[in-house]
Amino acid sequence: MSSRGQIYLVDDEALVRESTAQWLELAGFTVTQFTSAPQALAALTPDFDGVLITDVRMPQMDGQQLLTLALEKVPELPVILVTGHGSVDMAIDTVRSGGYDFLEKPYDPERLVESVQRGCEKRRLTLENQRLKQQLDRQRVQDSGIESRLIGSSAAIQQLRREVLRLAELDTHLIIYGETGTGKELVAQCLHEFGPRAEQPFVPLNCGAIPETLFESELFGHEQGAFTGAQKRRIGKFEYAHKGSLFMDEVESMPLNLQVKVLRTLQEGSVERLGGNGSIAVDVRVMAASKIELRGDDSFRQDLFYRLNLGQLYIPPLRERQEDIPLLFEHYAQQAAERHHKTYNACSGQALKTLCHYPWPGNVRELKNCAVRYALDPECNLTELLSMASRPLLQDPASTEMPLAVQVSNFEAQLICRALKTHQGNIQAVLEALDLPRRTLNQKMQKYGISRDQFID
Repeated sequence: MSSRGQIYLVDDEALVRESTAQWLELAGFTVTQFTSAPQALAALTPDFDGVLITDVRMPQMDGQQLLTLALEKVPELPVILVTGHGSVDMAIDTVRSGGYDFLEKPYDPERLVESVQRGCEKRRLTLENQRLKQQLDRQRVQDSGIESRLIGSSAAIQQLRREVLRLAELDTHLIIYGETGTGKELVAQCLHEFGPRAEQPFVPLNCGAIPETLFESELFGHEQGAFTGAQKRRIGKFEYAHKGSLFMDEVESMPLNLQVKVLRTLQEGSVERLGGNGSIAVDVRVMAASKIELRGDDSFRQDLFYRLNLGQLYIPPLRERQEDIPLLFEHYAQQAAERHHKTYNACSGQALKTLCHYPWPGNVRELKNCAVRYALDPECNLTELLSMASRPLLQDPASTEMPLAVQVSNFEAQLICRALKTHQGNIQAVLEALDLPRRTLNQKMQKYGISRDQFID
């Protein structure tokens, strides 16, 4: 038989409290008894779906004080005050203070049951309205915000936005796959911001940037004196992200021995600081990002993979959504111009065509660097700029070094572009200058999106 509602009953007189609880339980309610107001106040939470009944005259804290503090902690909570020393003024004060009802002893038990039933129905309706409002608020944020975060109009980016919004609501661990520079952390931020944990911390962690000797302390924290140099207690990333989200980038680089500890944390929902003896409960949504497929990878524990793989997202590289390139380039260039107080001149049609033909091995990160360079110097040669796009931009503190493979590819593309410019698009001359077979040059020009037409006067 289902309960008609939850009741918190507060009274310091044991006989009165127990007889009232018995009557309410016979009427079908679930009753939790408290001997003092502070006990009940500590137990109240915003999602409590019942009614608070309290006596007025009690030591430590009386019922009217409890009424005020309970409504501060849980707004719109139905609170019923009961007293054997009531008056009209007290009843009026109760209503003015937000009390739901006021009963004077001796009262008719049926009157109490009726008041409690109406209070429980009111509380359920209030919570349902709050849930609907939260859903509508999140939907409004999604409708107005996701397009401004994950920019583009291609079918690939539209599908990604739909998947992000769907997985954000599920609130489960997941894995995000994508090449370097595709925006895995941005997608993780969107998953956090458009989900139920949006008001809680979002904690990013790059597993590939942490020395193995510090990894355990970074994730789980440590107590003072746990090891040489641990001069004070430190909260780990898991503990810091409690109730929120932990983004673990380059998770494939995590040492095997530490993967075991992460798995145990996810299974048990608790961490133990280095040098500590007690477990600390943590409620964290983990979003792991990887450049490689983790399923079947010998360097990644498959039990941890299955624990994380409750959801999966694939971020397409820029070359798979070429129609988004002009929009992204203009967006980042305009941002950079505003940040550096410069006038932004929009790209020409030919320049945009050049952008779309470039393969962007460094993906959105490389494009952003290129857009910033163009915003700072709009008179620059865009073709040459593209061949240098991945080199770090000293004026922009947000830019970062590209991986070696990307830098090598860009250097090769730069040499081909320079040769084509020098010989004004004459392929035979370029073949001789670079000492390449015709087929090899064609393959490389196709790979890097280089067209000889760009270099013919």
